[in-house]
Amino acid sequence: MRQRFEQQLNLLITPISDVKFPIKSRDELPPVLRALQYIFITPELNEKIFQLLEDKISKGKKNTGRKGMDLWHVFVLAVIRHTLDTNWDRLHLMANGDKYIRNILGVIAITDEDDFEYQNILDNVSLIDESLLISINSIVAEAGYAITKKKDDEALQLKTDSYALETNVHFPTDLNLLWDSSRKCLDTIGKLKPLIELPNCRKINHIRKTLKSQFRQTSHQVFKGKKEEQKKQSVKEYLQQALALNVRCQAILKNEIKIKSLLPNIEKRVLILLDQLGEYLGYATKFIDQIERRLLKEESIPANEKIYSIFEDHTEWITKGKLNKRVELGHLLLITTDQYQYIVDYKIMEGEKDASQIPSLTQRLEQKFAEKEIQSHSFDKGFWSKDNLQILQESKIKEAILPKRGKHNKDDKDRESSKSFKKLRNQHSAVESNINMLEHHGLNRCMDKGMHGFKRCVGLSVLAYNLHIMGNQLMAIERAERENRKSALFKKAA
Repeated sequence: MRQRFEQQLNLLITPISDVKFPIKSRDELPPVLRALQYIFITPELNEKIFQLLEDKISKGKKNTGRKGMDLWHVFVLAVIRHTLDTNWDRLHLMANGDKYIRNILGVIAITDEDDFEYQNILDNVSLIDESLLISINSIVAEAGYAITKKKDDEALQLKTDSYALETNVHFPTDLNLLWDSSRKCLDTIGKLKPLIELPNCRKINHIRKTLKSQFRQTSHQVFKGKKEEQKKQSVKEYLQQALALNVRCQAILKNEIKIKSLLPNIEKRVLILLDQLGEYLGYATKFIDQIERRLLKEESIPANEKIYSIFEDHTEWITKGKLNKRVELGHLLLITTDQYQYIVDYKIMEGEKDASQIPSLTQRLEQKFAEKEIQSHSFDKGFWSKDNLQILQESKIKEAILPKRGKHNKDDKDRESSKSFKKLRNQHSAVESNINMLEHHGLNRCMDKGMHGFKRCVGLSVLAYNLHIMGNQLMAIERAERENRKSALFKKAA
């Protein structure tokens, strides 16, 4: 059984509507908590967001049984983790020890009552997905416009740019990827040994030490050695040891396995481990082939055959073509912000480049802002193409700021020399500041696992960013009201 929120009447609990935050603090947390409080005490926002959470998390589940974590607690803890760009351990500590967080959660702040368990936080926050976050972000942005007293007919000024969001992987080489695959095969065999009878697997620790030593020696020869013959000989020895391990793994998968226990849960665990062993064995076989082709036969490996991590196999090799030729491993993230700094649209680009995004982006924005006017939309040169310019000019956007890459003709010079074009192009740099702020809300490097976790991480960080902007606006209003009251008191005293 899971409910929206229930705050029991208790003298030790401060009602969420009465919680006070330090409005002069420059930390990221107080503005976000103030925005969460605003959502909770505003009936329209409260109902919309709770309805979305119920449809996603509680739909199809019975209203009886053991009490689950309140939807409000799930929502708040998910946002706080990305606000602080922190890990699950620190989130667990702060959820049970930070006064302001426990106040906004609506639980007792000075006792151990209602403490949250680590695994409970992890399991419940993981229920949130990308589609839910897209809907909530739209609601938050609309609420932010109301706080700024934006007129309904005020036109939007949009800015779009992309940057590389890294996955949590090390720099890949064929040699260390083969070592990753081999050691995971050995780890899986070690977990299988207590459960089943394995042929020829007594010396697992010796095999691990020998293979690791050979991997280090080969890496040193390949990247720092000077003699080509020694490099190839070292690579051959490394491949020979990896192939010997592969033969052992194949024997485990092919032979009939005698399970020591007949308990169903043991049998299920064995089957899962065997599936994992087969997966890691497939990676090892692939990298053995690539090392042989590239280092021994001196072939060039096509980009579509390369894998950059066995743990995050969706990772892409990204080079933005800028002066610093730094390679980044992850995905390009496209974001669109408005003149109030809210992120109104975002997209994870899987195997795509900037110039291919304008048709789908324009379509999404026209659907999202069907009843609103878009005064301008600015891009950088990376989005340039003649077709893209035509699409923007034919859309509902009044003025498209798309600088041309390369040589300019007379029409291009006239278009880019206008006063409004120059002004809006200069203002486009504000999106770089938005990206930097977004990176400090958990999107510099994504620590969550898998593509599903990657997408959830992006959505939650964008939500934390938008709530931060909203909280700054609310606190600015409170500071102004406080200054006005002080001025009035001074005038009255005078």
